[in-house]
Amino acid sequence: MTTDALTQAWNNSARDHLWLHFTRHSGYFGSDPEPAPVIVKGEGHHIWDSTGRKYIDGLAGLFVVQAGHGRQVLADAAAKQARELAFFPLWSYATPPAIELSERLAHYAPGDLNRVFFTTGGGEAVESAWKLAKQYWKLRGKPAKTKVISRSVAYHGTTAGALSITGIPGMKADFEPLVPGASRVPNTNIYRAAEELRDDPKRFGRWAAERIAEAIEFEGPDQVAAVFLEPVQNAGGCFPPPPGYFERVREICDQYDVLLVSDETICAFGRVGGMFACTELGYVPDMITCAKGMTSGYSPIGAMIASEKLFEPFREGTTYFPHGYTFGGHPVSAAVGLANLELFESEGLLENVRTNAPVFRATLEKLLDLPIVGDVRGEGYFYGIELVKDKTTRETFDEDESERLLRGFLSKALFDAGLYCRADDRGDPVIQLSPPLTMGPAEFTEIEGILRSVLTEAWTRL
Repeated sequence: MTTDALTQAWNNSARDHLWLHFTRHSGYFGSDPEPAPVIVKGEGHHIWDSTGRKYIDGLAGLFVVQAGHGRQVLADAAAKQARELAFFPLWSYATPPAIELSERLAHYAPGDLNRVFFTTGGGEAVESAWKLAKQYWKLRGKPAKTKVISRSVAYHGTTAGALSITGIPGMKADFEPLVPGASRVPNTNIYRAAEELRDDPKRFGRWAAERIAEAIEFEGPDQVAAVFLEPVQNAGGCFPPPPGYFERVREICDQYDVLLVSDETICAFGRVGGMFACTELGYVPDMITCAKGMTSGYSPIGAMIASEKLFEPFREGTTYFPHGYTFGGHPVSAAVGLANLELFESEGLLENVRTNAPVFRATLEKLLDLPIVGDVRGEGYFYGIELVKDKTTRETFDEDESERLLRGFLSKALFDAGLYCRADDRGDPVIQLSPPLTMGPAEFTEIEGILRSVLTEAWTRL
């Protein structure tokens, strides 16, 4: 079968049987359908589609492929473990890969976060953290502490509990009523802050942190179980924490006896320069939720990492955590995770991010000379480029304009130009970049050139 014939066969089959995630399917039907690209190969920081076209993977798959595509050592680790023990659950039994990976993660985690509960992804890790928080407070004689606080526009997953914690109204409306007890506070988007706060990041950070204290007071300290925060918020376009923000949040959580959960599904494993972002940013949470980059995407796994304080009630008697997943801590995935972390150390991937992150920032900031680029923000290898109608007033696009700009032009134009990234309008319109941690200055320059060309054309179309 020719390449064209095979591609057409895949497109037809995908249209008829494959339900794509977070995808409008209307474009694949009708008189002039637009087929979904079929990605067939990855090598380093490049991917190829079924027609042979090559693209820069500017999103590391989906904030996942930290070590890059085509790493034979990770594929070999999966195959070796599958031959020895393909599967066994962690329901009262242990496997060597799960034991070793839990020890390695505890070693990297800050403070006394030594207890690793494996899941198969980030949403499940968040779900597990909320359930553990509820049970922990019941065991401590505070059964009313069930509520959680998160930030506006934040994404924490799609399971019922995680979606309740998520702060994106459009993602929740079709599934309401959700799990009750979740409330929102402002995020750390200083670009959209009040004018009197924009020029003083430390003051803005204090202001944003105090909103958490206000929310706890409003809900009742005796009813709030936990605060869920990403180190660098993803949805809305990469909101880094202002100076002093997490230091004050930690103080607030301690003051009100509330657990702090660092949702590092995206930010862990080198994305902002450290194995865990909370360590890089200087705070110690009570729990970390993580996934994605733990295996660089070569096999699915996630984890909730809890402090000894949270594990203490489960040490004795008949108390246990009645929660789990069939594939949580899957031996093949755990083996790949171990090989991936070994690769991080042997190739110095964290050091590569720390060394080149300033270059990545400086290269992307060159785009600020374009009239459509209002802000460039992020940390490490994780950036958002906010698009605006007016740089002086920071006026954004209305809903129709955003629809035409992002979905009608930018997403396809960037891909056609050879760059896979993300055009997102869950908050204000942004382009997100999260490349493999193996990239360097030459690749940053190539990405900037593609973005410059496409964004220049986008401005003329407006």
